Amino acid sequence: MIRLLALLSLLLLAVPARAKDDLVIGITQYPVTLHPGIESMLAKTYVLAMARRPITAYGPDWKLICMLCETLPTIDNKLAVPEKTADGKQGVALTYTLRADSVWADGTPVTTDDVVFTWEVGRHPQSGIANAELYRRILKIESKDKRSFVLHLDRLTFDYNAINDFALLPAHVEKKRFLAAPAEYRNRTAYDQDSANPGLYNGPYRVTQAVQGSHIVLEPNSHWKGAKPAFARIVVKTVENTPALEANLLSGGIDMIPGELGLPLDQAIAFARRNDPRFAITYKSSLVYEHLDANLSVPMLADLRLRQALMYGTDRAAISKQLFDGRQPVAHTAVNPLDGVHADDVPKYSFDPAKAARLLDEAGWTMQSGPIRRNAKGEPLYIELATTAGNRTRELVAQVLQAQWKKLGIDLRIRTEPPRVLFGQTLTQRRFPGLVMYAWYSAPESVPRTTLHSSQIPAEANAWAGQNYPGYKNPRMDQLLDAIEVELDRTKRVELWRQLQHLYAEELPALPLFFRADTFILPKALKGVTPTGHQDPSTLWIETWRWG
Repeated sequence: MIRLLALLSLLLLAVPARAKDDLVIGITQYPVTLHPGIESMLAKTYVLAMARRPITAYGPDWKLICMLCETLPTIDNKLAVPEKTADGKQGVALTYTLRADSVWADGTPVTTDDVVFTWEVGRHPQSGIANAELYRRILKIESKDKRSFVLHLDRLTFDYNAINDFALLPAHVEKKRFLAAPAEYRNRTAYDQDSANPGLYNGPYRVTQAVQGSHIVLEPNSHWKGAKPAFARIVVKTVENTPALEANLLSGGIDMIPGELGLPLDQAIAFARRNDPRFAITYKSSLVYEHLDANLSVPMLADLRLRQALMYGTDRAAISKQLFDGRQPVAHTAVNPLDGVHADDVPKYSFDPAKAARLLDEAGWTMQSGPIRRNAKGEPLYIELATTAGNRTRELVAQVLQAQWKKLGIDLRIRTEPPRVLFGQTLTQRRFPGLVMYAWYSAPESVPRTTLHSSQIPAEANAWAGQNYPGYKNPRMDQLLDAIEVELDRTKRVELWRQLQHLYAEELPALPLFFRADTFILPKALKGVTPTGHQDPSTLWIETWRWG
């Protein structure tokens, strides 16, 4: 307790003094980078949603909306026009017009110059942009004027007008940095070297201070033309240890804990049972997929029988009941039952230790001498599991897995890392030698191309672009991903989704655990927070938040 109080005291001293019109938010991770296109980390998304506006996004009702554009292009309104590409394939031309009141926080208008520059960065093979596939699909951009532009895409997809990941960059700030050395750009962006530069932000707030590993301060953007922000200052404070995060809330060091990056469900349920009258608690089922990535470049994990044995040897239903009060359903694929394309008839791995043992025997891992299985060479079956440090629930789940798999003769060794290390290097550069536990946030009917397509495996040669961290390769999966994207008939598309989920469950490119429920712990005086349940976080509507 003394150590916890000492830690709490240090954390409270780490941020500026409070004022009545401040809001202090506590989250469990600090962003690896503030660059909107490099790395994929929820902590960054959560913070930047207050300081930036995407061209398109999904609203709290899960419908696609314009944020930085005036009108969504559709085939019906003729702003989306199907066209043939030079090689005779079906493409589409999309016309967007930027809002007239879109301005960077240094007063520079947001223009099509920024659009073209962002595309040039995104499609450059050495830029390190996470979702480079989006930019490579854009064959060319026509700038009709300073606000209107036409994207010519190489295919007509069912979600053709959703360009949520087109992370607009300010050309007047970033262009010189990029052109000077494209291969070094990811390490020398203004977002990380000059984070308080107002020219980087176009949302209701802008970042005015970023203290690595500690906190980020945001203040109103004086050039913002939308609804006036209610807070003079927002502090997003990082407390990676979840018990310490809760202690900060109880002591008044922070005002709220968001569901996107807050207390794990078991801890939040325990908090709710204490009925603290100062707080309102909201549970939101979400498109968050907790799972284990397996490094398929490691021979033993490349053996499907071993991965299947791990699934049969895991009592996920008991974990959900005991730790999560049954609020987090067991996942059988990466597609959430909340999503309209979910398939319920996929193969399921119920808890069956005897079947797990048979599979391990078949894979050549047998009980010889001692409690740990060994192969024909006498090598013990041990697997390393990496996950985020300070997340009590993940640490508990890892310990349960360790105990359950030990009964099968598997030596599971747990390693925790700070989130900025796990997501910044271990995952991105595929440095994990065994398994890694983390979660994916997704949008409604989000095609998992970047996580499952064989072209999306990060490597030094592609500047670590792509998010297929297991290194999964299957031509049939590639075909299904390609087919789903361009199938405009929903009934046919749902069938393709069903086939994809069956293949996923059969091949286990990752090991499914749970679909998460998010818990928002908010002061009762705070109004306007609307959980979304998908990858566009509640902070994307921060201008509606205010003290009641």
